Amino acid sequence: MKFSIITPCYNSVKTIEDTLLSISSQNHSDIEYIVIDGGSTDGTLEILKRYQHIINFLVSEPDLGLYDAINKGIKISSGDYIGILNSDDIYASNFILSNISNILIYNDVDALYGDVTYFNGFDPENYSRYFSSACFTPSRLKWGLMPAHTSLFFKSSVFEKYGYYKIDYKIAADFEFICRVFKNKNFKYLYFNKVLIRMKFGGLSTKNILSKFIIQKEILRACNENKIITNHAILMLRFLFK
Repeated sequence: MKFSIITPCYNSVKTIEDTLLSISSQNHSDIEYIVIDGGSTDGTLEILKRYQHIINFLVSEPDLGLYDAINKGIKISSGDYIGILNSDDIYASNFILSNISNILIYNDVDALYGDVTYFNGFDPENYSRYFSSACFTPSRLKWGLMPAHTSLFFKSSVFEKYGYYKIDYKIAADFEFICRVFKNKNFKYLYFNKVLIRMKFGGLSTKNILSKFIIQKEILRACNENKIITNHAILMLRFLFK
């Protein structure tokens, strides 16, 4: 089982090394690691160069944002499954990819996902929020509910069949893509009841009040584009599950 893991980053000097160490500590042997840097100027590239021995592809150039960077990584990937590990995220243990591999070998699914935790400061074990993906079903997309995106591992053929992330979304292109694929009755997925990723607060969707306003607007747009009937009032129900 070959995994392609993509890390999009830009001026991530404070957090990128922990992400790199998390990749290098995985005991799974077949990892294609792809880093797409947006042209960092803060020392991120110097750190990346120190870890060139674990990076299969390093691209550093201006891009059109997070989802453009992820698309670039997907297009050069060659793994059986593709995962995203952002530059302020780490795997919950050294055995995450090997554990997932052991499941996927015996389960032919288009996607696997699990849980994540959010932490502040420098201690990932001291988390302040636990996000469980257990309550997700495609019928709850109309509520704005989705599996934790960074915990998702998609079969590479999913992108060949359904396309890539829409780069005109600022925050919720991940939700739109999940709507696009999970609404299909033939799409096969599996929930892994385990914390897969530890995320640091401060990403696009947790940044500030404005980001919450943008994500609400974009989630409604994503539902409309994918013919999922909803409205702002229905979308507010998702906060009952968070």
